[in-house]
Amino acid sequence: MEQSDRHIVAIVGAGPAGLFAARELASQGVQVVLFNRDIKPGGLAEYGIYPDKIKMKTGLRAQFRQILEMPNVEYYGNVLIGRQGDLSLEDLQGMGFQAILVAAGAQGTKWLGLPGEHLRGVYHAKDVVYHYNKLPPFSQQELEIGKRVAIIGVGNVMMDIARYLISVRKVDEVVAFARRGPAEIKFDRKELEAVVANLDLAVFDREIDRVAKEMRALGQHPEVAREFIHSAAARGVWMQSHTLFWIRFLSSPRRILDDGKGRVGGLEIEDTHLVLEDGEVKARGLGQFHIFDVDTVIFAIGDRVDENLGLPVHNFAFDKNPNPRFPIEGESYEAYDSEKNEPIEGVFVAGWSRKASSGLVGVARKDGVNGARAVFQYLANLPPARPDVLSKVQEALTSLPHPVVTREALKLLEAAEQAKMQELGVEDFKFASNQEMLEVMGLLKAVS
Repeated sequence: MEQSDRHIVAIVGAGPAGLFAARELASQGVQVVLFNRDIKPGGLAEYGIYPDKIKMKTGLRAQFRQILEMPNVEYYGNVLIGRQGDLSLEDLQGMGFQAILVAAGAQGTKWLGLPGEHLRGVYHAKDVVYHYNKLPPFSQQELEIGKRVAIIGVGNVMMDIARYLISVRKVDEVVAFARRGPAEIKFDRKELEAVVANLDLAVFDREIDRVAKEMRALGQHPEVAREFIHSAAARGVWMQSHTLFWIRFLSSPRRILDDGKGRVGGLEIEDTHLVLEDGEVKARGLGQFHIFDVDTVIFAIGDRVDENLGLPVHNFAFDKNPNPRFPIEGESYEAYDSEKNEPIEGVFVAGWSRKASSGLVGVARKDGVNGARAVFQYLANLPPARPDVLSKVQEALTSLPHPVVTREALKLLEAAEQAKMQELGVEDFKFASNQEMLEVMGLLKAVS
C-alpha cells in the first residue's frame, strides 16, 4: 500500500472533532489516517449522547460513514496511541507522518481531591455515561448505585445522569449540588424537560427563596431562574418513576463519609456565598457545614485530558502555543511545551483535546474543522510525504498482539447490529463488549 504526491496526516481520535477534521483535510487532497482507541468511531456522538436520542445518533452515524468512505481516509480502531499504548506519538512521527492532529477528547477524569473519594459508591460521570451507552469496558462494570444519590455539578451531563437514575434505576432520591447559584446553571431547557416531572417544585421554590438575597446582591434575578424551571415543568415528561429530584445551590462538597464498611455513608457540604471577582461570579465557603444522607456520589464536574498521551499538560489541558504560527479565528491549535518554551513541531490539538468539556457535537465539529485548517496551513510549507508511510503503518499494526479494526470490518459490525435490531425489534442496538464486536467482524474466535 503506497501513497504518493500528497501530504499525509495522522489523526488521533475518531469522535466528531477527529472525523470532521479528517473530512476537511481529505477534501483538500491530504491522505488521512485515523487512529481510534475504541472499536467504533463516533466518540462523544456515539457514547456521550443519551441512548434514546436515536434520530440524532442515526444522522451522525450516516455522516461519519460517508467520511470513512472517502478514498484518502484510512481508519484503524482498537488502537491506543500514547506513552503506554500500542503506538506513541513519536512512533507516528517516525513512520513519516508530516503532522499529527490529536482529537482524542478528554479521556482523563477530574476529581476534587476530597476525603472519601476512594469509597465504593463514588463515581465519575464517565463511569455512568459510558456504562449506559455501552462503551467497553465501562459497559461491563457493575455500578453499585444505592437509593439516595448525590450528583456534584449542574450541567447537561448531570441532567443525563439524573435521567438515567430516575427512569432506569428508579432510585428514591437524586440531589444535585451546585457551588454557585441558579444564575450559573449550565443545563439546557430540553435536558431539564426530561426530568422536571420528578423535580419537587415546592422544594425548588424554597431553594430559590433561600438564595434570593445572595442573587439580588449581585444584580441577578431569582424570578428568572424560577420561571425557567416552572416553564419547563409544563412540558415535562413523566418517567414512570417516583424518584424525588431536587437541586441545592450554594453548596460545596467537602468530604464523603464512610459507612464503616468502605461504602459511601453520607456527604458533607459547606454553605457558600457568591462574590464577584474580575467580572466572574465565584463561590466562597462560609464555614457552615451540613451532612446529607446519601449512599452514592457521582462527580459531573468536567473532564481532563489524558496525561499518558505524550503531550505536556497543565491545568487539566494540553499546552497550546501562546503565539500560534497558524491561528484560526484567533485560536491556537498548536501543541506546545511550556517547560521548553517552544512549539511541538507538527503536532496539533482540536476538540476536547484542545478545550476539555467545551460544548457538544456541534462545537467539537467546528473545532475539528478549524484544527484541520491549521494543519493544512502548516503542510503548505512542506513537500509531499515519503511514499512508504502507509506501508510502515500496516507493518506496525500487523505486529500488534490484538486485532485492529478497519473500515471494511466496521461494515460487518454495522450489518450485525442491524440484524440484531430486527431480531429484537428495537430501534438501536450495540454489542456491549469488545469480544462480541471482534467476533462478529471475524477478527476473534468466539469463546465457547
